[in-house]
Amino acid sequence: MSNKSSLEQFILLGFSDRPWLEHILFIIVLIFYLITLIGNIIIILVSQLDTRLHTPMYFFLTNLSFLDLCFTTSSIPQLLFNLGGHNKSISFLGCAIQLFMFLGLGGTECILLAVMAYDRFTAICKPLHYTVIMHPQICVQLVAVSWGVGLLNSLVMSPITMKLPRCGRRQVKHFLCEMPALIKMACVDTVAIESTVFILSVIIVLVPLSLILVSYGFITQTVLRIKSAAGRKKAFNTCGSHLSVVSLFYGNIIYIYMQPGNNSSQDQGKFLTLFYNLVTPMLNPLIYTLRNKEVKSALKKLFWKKSG
Repeated sequence: MSNKSSLEQFILLGFSDRPWLEHILFIIVLIFYLITLIGNIIIILVSQLDTRLHTPMYFFLTNLSFLDLCFTTSSIPQLLFNLGGHNKSISFLGCAIQLFMFLGLGGTECILLAVMAYDRFTAICKPLHYTVIMHPQICVQLVAVSWGVGLLNSLVMSPITMKLPRCGRRQVKHFLCEMPALIKMACVDTVAIESTVFILSVIIVLVPLSLILVSYGFITQTVLRIKSAAGRKKAFNTCGSHLSVVSLFYGNIIYIYMQPGNNSSQDQGKFLTLFYNLVTPMLNPLIYTLRNKEVKSALKKLFWKKSG
């Protein structure tokens, strides 16, 4: 029974080849994770409690914060557990769930960021039609499509990845059950699945990114025609926040998933995954808060009300 149960487990090697680094990473990851939880929960609460923020933009931002909470929590608690002790194992089921959530939530964020770009395009380029185009029902449908695409991505890729024959190999050279690391463990030719991953990456990553870039091309043209300096500054601040988030998220995703699997350094892959799985969700609330007067005003109002 013990042999059978051991075969149903994976060993997440993570950073175990550098024991001195594990203790440092444990403290850093724990602090960053707590900041991520607090920051995103605050964004959700402020967007819900302040009626001035009951707009499509903040509806999408609330979804992004909730998504980041789920995305980070899908792997960081397991990483902290592994960094804090000698047990690096994860069950087959736990690995499958982690992979499913990681692919689904990552795919959802790709689409949601494109939806947020479309929202800004409509607000700045078609302000007179904004309330009609971005009707609350349409906003809900756009978010539902984002989550649906992410779910579909997981339903397609997770079973294919987990069913690959591994000939008894159980050591995952990563700190989580990520698709490239699991594919590398296979003892069969993986050209077909790597081609599938690349095609899906083009659809889920490059198509939304192209739409974002096109949207911001039109937004830039419109903003440059605004005569009011204050109007231009407000538009650039709002869009700058979104573009910062897009750059952080897509830059890492493209580097990891849009290149041949064997060309990337394993250490680079681990640290980049850690960056977009922890640092990016932590920075999102800070980026939107620091660059957005409406959120800062809502935060002041919320905390003054509590202190009063």
